[in-house]
This record gives sequence, structure tokens and C-alpha cells, in this order.
Amino acid sequence: MKSLGALVDVSREGGSAGTSGMGWWAQTLRCTRHASTGVAMLWSTLAPAQEMEPRAYSAVPIGANFIVADYARSSGDVLFDPSLPITNLQARLNSYTVGYSHSFGILGHVASIAASTSYANANLTGNVEGVAGQAYRSGMGDMRLRFAANLLGGSAMTPEEFEKRSPQTTLGASLSVVAPTGQYEPARIINVGSNRWSFKPEIGVSQPIGDWFVEGAAGVWLFTDNTNFFGGQHRSQDPLPVFQWHGGYNWRPGLWIAADVTYFTGGLTSVNGVGDDDRQRNVRYGVTLSVPLSRQWSGKLAWSRGVAAGIGGNFQTVSIALQYHWFNQ
Repeated sequence: MKSLGALVDVSREGGSAGTSGMGWWAQTLRCTRHASTGVAMLWSTLAPAQEMEPRAYSAVPIGANFIVADYARSSGDVLFDPSLPITNLQARLNSYTVGYSHSFGILGHVASIAASTSYANANLTGNVEGVAGQAYRSGMGDMRLRFAANLLGGSAMTPEEFEKRSPQTTLGASLSVVAPTGQYEPARIINVGSNRWSFKPEIGVSQPIGDWFVEGAAGVWLFTDNTNFFGGQHRSQDPLPVFQWHGGYNWRPGLWIAADVTYFTGGLTSVNGVGDDDRQRNVRYGVTLSVPLSRQWSGKLAWSRGVAAGIGGNFQTVSIALQYHWFNQ
């Protein structure tokens, strides 16, 4: 069986990574240059797919600190332009994330700052012109930062004041930043790191209705260029709008369930100024359950899958998270 490394690990000169057959190699090189999104963007495709985050704009007291450890398992198809001779590309990805967030008051409103880092690995199998192959990647992912502030209904309150409040509508805004700190090798199309900066401004609203809640958020990912893509090429990507909707039920503080839907579209890419036919039009749905384990510990279980996908990853994802929180004295 020939290695899928031919698809993902070709050198600048187009030399072999351990298999022979220059005609097959030349065709594979042509395939990779016109199918950059499908394999180069595995992890960045997962970013909007896993941004089904209910309660992201719900109110919290000031002085709250959270440490979260999360494991996510994603598996499914990587979809290409059907005219390309790359078929049945399957991916199984594991991601291990650790993050920290802190809330504080600013101009009378509550705000928060968060940071996370991750390690990821992936196994891929597929066919290039009918020849089966496989590949494996692992390494540290890009660091993520997020600043958020409530603009309406999120007054800065101490934990004691917060417990006495009546739930109300909250409107917030946030800015997420992904820094190019992850493992990246320009000789490979598949990388854990993206070798570029990404920014996502977003606005969101949370509306309590008795023990129920409904939420929505709209944002857009903006990308800088990767100037060292696959052996020194220049790769750019158009903005990628992302929309989320959530509806759920609270039994008591910390114990809730939510139904989630996300839609993202756009994100056309180009390599050296030549555009790819890879516009994303993907819809995902899922369920999130939060369970308090003790006064300071809680757990979260989430499941999601694609209901419609055009180009990129069409994954089913299961994640489990453990969270510890405390308040500043």
C-alpha cells in the first residue's frame, strides 16, 4: 500500500518520501496544489465546527476563575472538489485542550479574558487515483485567546450580589485570536499549526425565559496569509462568517442542557493568487449537557455532527470537559 505521505509530505523539489513511480507522484503533486483546503485545513475547519458553545454570553460574577481540561474526538469525511482524483479521505482526530479564564469589571460591566492551548493528533486514510494510503500527524496546536465583555444586562457584581440577582437579557461582544504557535512544517500540507493569525469578532445575546434560555451569536473569522505554505507558496483565505443558535433548560445552577446549531459559509482560498473552488457551506447540530460535580467542580459532555457539508471536514465530534472554578477573595 502506497503511503498517503505522497499526498501530505512532498518536499520543495517534488522528491519522493519513500515510494517510487514519478508519474503517480506528479499527479499527486497536482492534486495537492488544487486541494489545499481539504487537508491543509483539518484543524482550522474543526475550529468553527466545535464552536457550538452555549452560555458563552450568559452573566457571571466578577472575580471568577475557571480552569478547564477538555478532550474531543472527531471522525468523518474530508470533502474535496469532486473533479479531483482524491476520494474516500477519512480523518480521526483527537484534541486535548487546557484553558484558563478570569472575569473582572470594566466600566460597570463584567468582562473576561481567556487563554487555551492544545495538543492534537490525527490519522488519515484515503485514495489518490484509486491507490490507498494513510498518514499520521501530531503536535501542539495554535494558542487561542479571547476577550469578552457584556454590553447590556451584565453589570459587574460580586458573587454575593450575583446570587441575589434576577436573570435578565445579556448582550455581549468578544474578540477571539488564534496565534501561529503550533507545530508547522512547510514541506507538509497537513499540519497541526496554521502558520497564520486568525481573528474573530463576534456579538451574542442570551435570553432567559423562566427555566429556559435561548441564545444566538454571529461572528466572522478573518485570516492573515500563510506566506510559507507547502514549500514556500503564498496561501490566503477569505473571511468565514459563523452563526450559532442555542436553546436549553436550567434545572438548577450548573445543571443544564442545550440543543445547538451552527452554520458557517465562505472561506474561499487561493494559492499564489490562483483561487480554489472550496467555498464552505456547512451546518452542524448537537447537544451539550453541563453537570455540577461538587461546589467547585463541574463536567460537560457535548456531541455534534454535520447535517450538511460542502467542502472541508464533515465530522462527528464527542467531547468531555472537566472544570474547576473559584472566586477571588
